[in-house]
Amino acid sequence: MNKLMVCLFAALAGASTALPALAQDATTTLPTRVVIAPPQSELARTIKTGLATAYYGAAKGSTAYNEAQKLYFFYGERHFEPLWLEQAANGDVAFSASAQKILKLFLAAGSEGLRPSDYLTPDLDVAGAKGDPLKMAALETAFSGAAMRYASNIYTGRIRPLSLSENLDIQPKVLDQSALMMQLASSADPVAVLQALEPTHPEFLALKAALANFDAGSVDQPVHIADGKTLKPGMSDDRVPQLRERLEVPAVADTTYDDALIDAIKAFQGSLGLTTDGIMGPATVAALNGGTAITRNDILANMERWRWMPRDLGAFNVFVNLPEYRLAIYRQGQEVYTTRVVIGATAHQTPIFSNAIQHIVVNPYWNVPASIVRNEIAPKTRANPGYIAGQNMELLYGGKVVSASSIDWSAVGNSFPFSVRQRPGAGNALGQIKFLFPNKHDVYLHDTPSKSLFARDYRAYSHGCVRVQNPMEFADALLANETTISRASLEAMFGTSERWVNPEHQIPVHLAYFTLRVQPDGTIRSFGDVYGHNAKLIEAMGLNAPGAAPAAAPASVEDGALSP
Repeated sequence: MNKLMVCLFAALAGASTALPALAQDATTTLPTRVVIAPPQSELARTIKTGLATAYYGAAKGSTAYNEAQKLYFFYGERHFEPLWLEQAANGDVAFSASAQKILKLFLAAGSEGLRPSDYLTPDLDVAGAKGDPLKMAALETAFSGAAMRYASNIYTGRIRPLSLSENLDIQPKVLDQSALMMQLASSADPVAVLQALEPTHPEFLALKAALANFDAGSVDQPVHIADGKTLKPGMSDDRVPQLRERLEVPAVADTTYDDALIDAIKAFQGSLGLTTDGIMGPATVAALNGGTAITRNDILANMERWRWMPRDLGAFNVFVNLPEYRLAIYRQGQEVYTTRVVIGATAHQTPIFSNAIQHIVVNPYWNVPASIVRNEIAPKTRANPGYIAGQNMELLYGGKVVSASSIDWSAVGNSFPFSVRQRPGAGNALGQIKFLFPNKHDVYLHDTPSKSLFARDYRAYSHGCVRVQNPMEFADALLANETTISRASLEAMFGTSERWVNPEHQIPVHLAYFTLRVQPDGTIRSFGDVYGHNAKLIEAMGLNAPGAAPAAAPASVEDGALSP
């Protein structure tokens, strides 16, 4: 019973999905009108016998009973005709033409960054099922289970993000497996139905192509620039010819770091958000070499993360890639604005999730997070009650402002029953403006008075929020679709009073984590694994295990059976 039911019961639970072809009422778990159509073939009668035995043999109300009922009703609506099996006149059973096509898709799962062995499992044994109704029914449902497992993996990924870290607060896309089963059953090309589930974002497709090139051993490696002394204008260096080749600057006879090469370096630095000083230091050399070396595991892990992302990022959206320390605005897939950001320190990681910007706050109060109050402000205030006023902060009790100097701190003891906020002003930790997308983490995008950090290449220093280098430029680009709000109207509000503005359109915002990004020229650049999420995902995917690199799978599928 368990073997029969475990393969397919989840496929018939049903839920809403982003794919129009698979949409259905998310509140419906069973058809309103149950139809049990009589079987019209010997194989269908065999399937019915196996499913009925499981259904009526289970204790009513039990999990096994409910799962068996879903299976029985699903196949009952289609006269118990199998989706994946065919029976010859002599009683031999084989996989159908549709199943054969999907089996070949399973064999090629490695090209999608998946593992063929996850789908080509031992329970897909045609020969062992002949003449046994329960085994035939189990084989039918096992194949459906493999198809649904493949569909789920290709659509929303193999690994549940929250299983790696509470900071990966990504809600997995939900696949309506019941509707997908019906679509597969009625399609002349079930392979196309399954292939349509993979992400369509250009960066995912570029990584998929890179995986194919990597496996074929044809990965193009740019001209490698060796480490060495920092190059400044007018210096001479043996690496200059390689630099000219790498940046496609016309070759000359000497090795002087001249104006043409400096201009090319500045253009390269600007394209990646590096300081455009024309000086070739260690960070620029690393960027020229594509960051750290790209591995097959990196490609697979980043493909997995693209499966976690919403299928539609929004026609106009904000995309913050944390390992890149960079924010960009995209319109119809084209980058229209970018700036540097500072993200949470490793002890105060910025969470990964998608939301929508709903409010803009000018002259914001900073409501200090409880953890900062507890660990930093409370000890300093007990030692010096004047600390609160000195930081332009207010102490609140029961929602009302109280004076720290009027409190008997000896009576308060070790407790600190107060909340703290910082008044608007030049020294406010949030600067002059913040961009809100309400979320349980209480993080957002904001200005900062600490401008010097943006000049650094490593920029993980905040308590979790994302600091924006050029917030008013960002606001100008962000409000491009607004008719009543502009950068000028926001700047006119600057002062000492907090002002809230609500854009007409909510703007999708994605706090993402990709250690590989596809550049405008099609090359792939790697970024540091600042929070270790990439390493954890590689481990969870089993990619570090000995012999993990492509998973073993049967070499061919012929005549309805698996051939080793």
